[in-house]
Amino acid sequence: MSFSRWDFWIDRGGTFTDVIGRDPPGKLHARKLLSENPGAYRDAAVQGIRDHLGLKTGEAIPAGLVGEVRMGTTVATNALLERKGDRTLLVTTKGFRDALRIGYQARPDIFAKEIIKPEQLYQAVVEIDERVLADGVVEQAPDEAAIRTALQAQFDAGFRAVAIAFMHAYRYPAHEQVAARIAREIGFPQVSVSHEVSPLIKLVGRGDTTVVDAYLSPILGRYVAQVSDELDIARTGARLMFMMSSGGLTAAELFQGKDAILSGPAGGIVGMARTAGLAGHEKVIGFDMGGTSTDVSHYAGAFEREFETHVAGVRMRAPMMSIHTVAAGGGSVLAYDGARFRVGPESAGANPGPVSYRRGGPLAVTDANVMVGKVQPRYFPSVFGPAANETLDADAVRARFEEIAAQTQRKPEEVAEGFIQIAVQQMANAIKKISVARGYDVTRYTLQCFGGAGGQHACLVADALGMSRVFVHPLAGVLSAYGMGLADQTVIREQAVEMPLAAASLPLIAERLDALGSAAQAELERQQVSANPVQVRHNVHVRYEGTDSALVVPFGDMASIQAAFESAYRQRFAFLMVGKGLVVEAVSVEAMIAGDAPAEPRLPVHPHRKHPQRETVKMYSGSAWHDAALVVREDLHPGDVIPGPAIIAEKNTTTVVEPGWSARLTDLDHLVLDRVTARKVQYAAGTTVDPVLLEVFNNLF
Repeated sequence: MSFSRWDFWIDRGGTFTDVIGRDPPGKLHARKLLSENPGAYRDAAVQGIRDHLGLKTGEAIPAGLVGEVRMGTTVATNALLERKGDRTLLVTTKGFRDALRIGYQARPDIFAKEIIKPEQLYQAVVEIDERVLADGVVEQAPDEAAIRTALQAQFDAGFRAVAIAFMHAYRYPAHEQVAARIAREIGFPQVSVSHEVSPLIKLVGRGDTTVVDAYLSPILGRYVAQVSDELDIARTGARLMFMMSSGGLTAAELFQGKDAILSGPAGGIVGMARTAGLAGHEKVIGFDMGGTSTDVSHYAGAFEREFETHVAGVRMRAPMMSIHTVAAGGGSVLAYDGARFRVGPESAGANPGPVSYRRGGPLAVTDANVMVGKVQPRYFPSVFGPAANETLDADAVRARFEEIAAQTQRKPEEVAEGFIQIAVQQMANAIKKISVARGYDVTRYTLQCFGGAGGQHACLVADALGMSRVFVHPLAGVLSAYGMGLADQTVIREQAVEMPLAAASLPLIAERLDALGSAAQAELERQQVSANPVQVRHNVHVRYEGTDSALVVPFGDMASIQAAFESAYRQRFAFLMVGKGLVVEAVSVEAMIAGDAPAEPRLPVHPHRKHPQRETVKMYSGSAWHDAALVVREDLHPGDVIPGPAIIAEKNTTTVVEPGWSARLTDLDHLVLDRVTARKVQYAAGTTVDPVLLEVFNNLF
């Protein structure tokens, strides 16, 4: 298949930015750049495009050369984590100024003596003397002059982002519409209104989501404008699209703050699902280890989404891929406090990065892998140092580990492996939360590892979970970017209904779904870029009467809805409530234009061929040094088998085949790692003080 222009799929992560370019003949090219490289380039995403096209830094992109640019970005996520969004004003019903601060009065740590509440994103509150009752009766109409005076005062005080959330506005939005109109007339550039952002019952969840949208949309808008400006879209004719947290693409001008929290990781799940399906792996656990964090996910034929989530201490009600994140990445900082080893949550980031990056950074997980020989600097990209042209610094890494070794009476390699064990346990615990804790038998799944650091730890994580197979795609190091190119274009719409699940309610529910579906389809057709037809899926959010946990199931007849709900409820909670009626809390539709299927040809297999080995290197694993085969991925052919211990070096990642494991290359050019010998299990800890086990138990309990 050939194309008329270059297309680019980009994942801008916290440490690295991955850029895949598809040239006009249809061949894929992948590059990794540091997300922050002051003095070298302004934006890593656009610089990656220039590198693919053979252009110099700052050189204008020729018109007609770039077709579509699909991006996922952590800009909004980082702004939320670091609390660097825009100053936000909350406008709400009189008497409810503290409703979002009080929240649901949940106590995650029931025994905590000091309750530390998360910092609120809004900095000021304006109460409006208005009230609509739950049945739609207007108890107090708003005074437009009073609203204008109050909002003008806050505008003069410097606020430019406003979040409007009134009681019962999800169903009766007229008063919010008045306040929003006045805010826009005054000149607020960012006005987020709850009945548009999250038209669902519950003031707290709806209000929180609206505040997040107002807080993040301006910073996201500035980044979109920056990329658009560097691409010079008006002149070049390029089309810019962004990945949403739900796993679907949307036009750049429609990209909102509430939809951007999991923008990058969502691309990884799409890439994981599409490539696993092609390879015949029906059930996979996604293990996406990047530089800053590790994202884990579950896939068994359908994308799992959550509609109410907590991210960085903030509640949100917006469709997101079900992803669990832990602060254990290649850049996670290693520390010894005199009693135990610590991994993360701080990250060395891209600048200064780990010690080995030659910029004076702290010890990190990547350094531990350099110390034990699992990362070989000679086979790693030379993009480090002040001029971004040097290899990893192994000598500096050894010197730093020797300092800790002197304090603990251990060898430097033992110290490094101890830190790796702790990181592996953190990642394995994260996988248990999205699999074992939800009733899935993880031993029946394939562990699909991706991200720049995933392959270095995949066998160890699989061993920690009792899994025996690992799948590594040839684009594993940049799979989140690859997922951008395979993603569907989607529009998701939700609406609260609050009706009992009964035969009399079904026609009304169907009517709401049809209206939402038409609106979503029209929105998608306005931004359509693909010739593929629009598909619309109808779902209902069902819960037991008197409970708070709604599960999303496909819409159909009474029997099918009830059966799907009971199956999902039993899977999640292991029991059913007898005698309880069912309530349809909300309806949602997903209008979708299917993305491209992965174009990966099958290659001839040559079994029993001796695999090409560049050299033998020393690798420390399982408390011993091993002679490991150093294999370059590009030297392999389908049918090659690489017994462990071995290191498979690639342009964008490194895959470690641990002792007891074996790797083979399939006819799709995929690596499949299998455990070939029984795993040794340590049933008891020793009696000596161990700073590694101390931290492992600290994480477990």
